[in-house]
Amino acid sequence: MILVTGGCGYIGSHTVVELLDDNRDVVIVDNFSNSSPNVLDSIKEITDKDFRFYKIDITNENDLEVVFKENKINSVIHFAALKAVGESVEKPLEYYYNNLNSTLVLLKLMKKYNVKNFVFSSSATVYGSPKTLPINEDFPLSTTNPYGASKLIIENILKDICKADSSFNVAILRYFNPVGAHKSGLIGENPNGIPNNLMPYITKVSIGELPFLNVYGNDYDTNDGTGVRDYIHVLDLANGHLKALDKLNESLGLVIYNLGTGNGYSVLDLVNTYSKVNNVDIPYKIVERRPGDIAKCFADPTKANKELNWFCKYNLEDMCKDAHHFQSNLISKAYNLD
Repeated sequence: MILVTGGCGYIGSHTVVELLDDNRDVVIVDNFSNSSPNVLDSIKEITDKDFRFYKIDITNENDLEVVFKENKINSVIHFAALKAVGESVEKPLEYYYNNLNSTLVLLKLMKKYNVKNFVFSSSATVYGSPKTLPINEDFPLSTTNPYGASKLIIENILKDICKADSSFNVAILRYFNPVGAHKSGLIGENPNGIPNNLMPYITKVSIGELPFLNVYGNDYDTNDGTGVRDYIHVLDLANGHLKALDKLNESLGLVIYNLGTGNGYSVLDLVNTYSKVNNVDIPYKIVERRPGDIAKCFADPTKANKELNWFCKYNLEDMCKDAHHFQSNLISKAYNLD
């Protein structure tokens, strides 16, 4: 049985679908702080499989222990976290409290119930502002915001646990910038409130729900002055979690992988591709840089390619098409058009 924390969130829900499609037994824990209960129905509709679900805040040890008591868990994939870079600068205490406490409670219960396999959802933010590109796993680590700092602290905790306990297996997955949605259009990135990430903001502008896109800075040292990121399709990212989980069966202790495409695209590259493939207009305004943002960030995914046999299948056009399909599907449901 695989426990997936934050399994109703954006990346979590797509990973749960991958797991169920691969006939794995799954138990989801989520508190819907940035997701919706409707996702549970969508996962069932996509996979035609059943799973267990607990509505729990995993900073609450007593509540989470019920999940360990009632299920024979052998692996954990840990997504549950607050995850917006800009918001973390404004609310550092909330980010440190939630992201660190939830992980410590989870690790404590894993130790108590002798669960030895842990896949951790980390982030490319742990590389800070890299001196050269592309970024490989051996680059120096530093952070420019509390969100990234919370991920790096957890990485260090996991390294220490693995040193102390040679039977504990951890895969740290450093994501770059996940976008896109499931091909069915039933699940995708649909945050509560105003989106913090670029793609859901673009999709909401494309349907007129928001008037224009804020582009944070056009004076970076990049091809068009806007920030460059390694956008990766969420389906490719979800598949990376299955590959990492299987790798842990080799009992290797700690392994670390970048999950990215190796290609960098600017904000305006993404906006223009989205407009072109979906035949929609995306009005935007250039505004001040956002605190904690860096100019360029893209991965060297060679290690994951070689050791996990993991490769990205989808390109930027796929990401934009699938994100728009999901957003259009949401509107159809809202107005009962389907």
